[in-house]
Amino acid sequence: MIEAQGLTKRYGSKTAVDDVTFTVHPGRVTGFLGPNGAGKSTTMRMIAGLDHPSNGTVTVNGRRYAQHRAPLREVGALLDAQAVHTGRSAYNHLLAMGASHGIGKARVQEVIGMTGLEPVARKRVGGFSLGMGQRLGIASALLGDPNTLILDEPINGLDPEGVVWVRNLVRYLAGQGRTVFLSSHLMSEMALTADHIIVLGRGRILADAPVADIVGRAAGTTVRVCSPQATRLVELLCGPGITITSTTPQWLEVTGSTAQAIGEAAAAAQVVLHELTPATGSLEDAYMALTQDSVEYHSTAAGWDPDDPAAAGAPPQDLLGAGLPQSDPEGAIR
Repeated sequence: MIEAQGLTKRYGSKTAVDDVTFTVHPGRVTGFLGPNGAGKSTTMRMIAGLDHPSNGTVTVNGRRYAQHRAPLREVGALLDAQAVHTGRSAYNHLLAMGASHGIGKARVQEVIGMTGLEPVARKRVGGFSLGMGQRLGIASALLGDPNTLILDEPINGLDPEGVVWVRNLVRYLAGQGRTVFLSSHLMSEMALTADHIIVLGRGRILADAPVADIVGRAAGTTVRVCSPQATRLVELLCGPGITITSTTPQWLEVTGSTAQAIGEAAAAAQVVLHELTPATGSLEDAYMALTQDSVEYHSTAAGWDPDDPAAAGAPPQDLLGAGLPQSDPEGAIR
C-alpha cells in the first residue's frame, strides 16, 4: 500500500506537488494521470525516495522508502528506463542490481524470461531499442519480487504485443494482491488496464475514484433514440428535467431520462423504436473535461482552418516544422 499525506514538493518559488493526499490500495491497478508538468513524475520520485518532500509524508507498506531494509524486495520502480550503464549487458545489469539484495542468477534468469529479453540478454544495453529498454526497466522493477510496483509510462516504446503483455502482467500482479501504481498518457490503454484512477493537475488532485465512476460522470444521462415516430415520442417524453434535441428527423438525444423509461413509454404508446442507446463516455472524454483548466500549454493551429477548402485537409507548412527531417513513403529521411 502507498499512502501520501499532505505531500508537497517545491522547487524554489514553484510548487510542483501541492498538498496531495491519496492511498494506492493493494489488489488493484491504480492509474496515475495528468498533463505534462502536473507533478506525476515528482510524486513517483518521492514515493521511491529519490526526492525529499518539502512537506507531508509518503510511505510504502507503512514505511518511508529509505526505512526499508531491503527496498528492492518491497518496491519495484520503473521511473527512467534509460538510466542504465549502456556498456553493460541486460544480464549483467540485473545481476549487479540483485547482488546488493542477495538476489542470485536464478531470479535474474527468471525475470529475463518473463520480460522476453532472452534474445538480447547478453547484448549491450546501449544498442537496445526503446521498447527493449522498457522491458529491461520492467525486469529491474520485478527483480526483487516486490509487493508494490511503481511504473512511470511502462508501455512507452512498446509494440502492440508488448502493450498487451504489460496490461496482462500488471493485472495478474494486482490479482495476486500486489499494489500496482502506473502512469500513462494513453487513455484507451489505461481504460483497459486500471481499476482506479488518480488525476493530477497543476500539482493537485482533480479526481480519485474507480474508472467506471469517472467515466460515468462524464457520460451523463444522454440516450440516443431513433424512431420513425420521433415527433410523437417527443410529446410523450417532454417533462420536468428532460431535454430533447433532434439531430435528424428520426434521431433524438434525450437528457434527463433513462433508456428503460424511454423504452417503456414508447411501448405503452405503441411508438416504434429502431434504436435505443444510452450514451457511453470514455476515459479520454472524462480526462479532457477534468484537466481542461490544468494544461500548461495549449496547442493551436493559428492561421489554419481545417474546414477551409483551400486548406485541402493539411495544416500550413510552418505547422509541420520547417527544416525538420521528414519521412518519405519509403521511410527514408530527407
